[in-house]
Amino acid sequence: MPSSPAGTDARRTLRSLFLSDLHLGARASRPGHVLDFLRGIEAETIYLVGDIFDIWHGGRVHWSDAHDAVLTDLHARARDGTRIVYLPGNHDAAMRAPDANMDGWELREAVVHKAADGRRYLVLHGDQCDPRFLRWHFMTRLGSRLDALLRQVDDWQRKRCDIGPDERSPAQRVIDRANQVMAMGDRFERRLIKLAQASGTMGVICGHSHKPALRQHGELVYANCGDWIDSLTALAEESRGTLRLLEFTPAPATLPALPKPAKSNDGALAGGIA
Repeated sequence: MPSSPAGTDARRTLRSLFLSDLHLGARASRPGHVLDFLRGIEAETIYLVGDIFDIWHGGRVHWSDAHDAVLTDLHARARDGTRIVYLPGNHDAAMRAPDANMDGWELREAVVHKAADGRRYLVLHGDQCDPRFLRWHFMTRLGSRLDALLRQVDDWQRKRCDIGPDERSPAQRVIDRANQVMAMGDRFERRLIKLAQASGTMGVICGHSHKPALRQHGELVYANCGDWIDSLTALAEESRGTLRLLEFTPAPATLPALPKPAKSNDGALAGGIA
């Protein structure tokens, strides 16, 4: 079950696409990258595996036209016949309410996905397997606030210390470490595998930890979609049921063209160094 780069083909056709942890509305969300990725994908079913919205970050404080464009794209796909299954996570837990509604989307706490090869996978966000104290809304809100603060510090450090986009700032290292602690090491993964086993499925597809993965635990599969803050990954099911991790690589930013230097009347370059 290898990983593959996304965005290299003109349009990739999949049986199913699994996306998690977009955190739309958060300071660190990257709706432009999400939209560029979606424009290169066609899928019969799209599973939105939790934390699609980051309600705890203040809702629309950091909302933009790019955020609206992501929702417009997904709603248009639903109208055109794509099955959209939304499984809320801890950051968008309000969408687990009985009266919650997203026009044309199926809202579920968890669902069993049957792949083309007959394998059945339990699909859920994954916060259901957190220790009890991490499932408190207070902890979710506190974690969101701290993440937003650290992202601001990260922006400041990158500008002040001239840290490149591929380098880890001190704030980013703290964020990475916090994510590892919150995921409780491999205990998070083992709990989800046990849950899949108890449900009689062949594995689990989740998000939540922001750590993309696709590996075997004996006969069971653990698949984590990753996130769209740092890893920019998604899980794909191809036509024969094969699962793959897709990694989106943003197009390099193009620098503005420099103006051509003016010429003096004798043809020499004007404005030289004195």
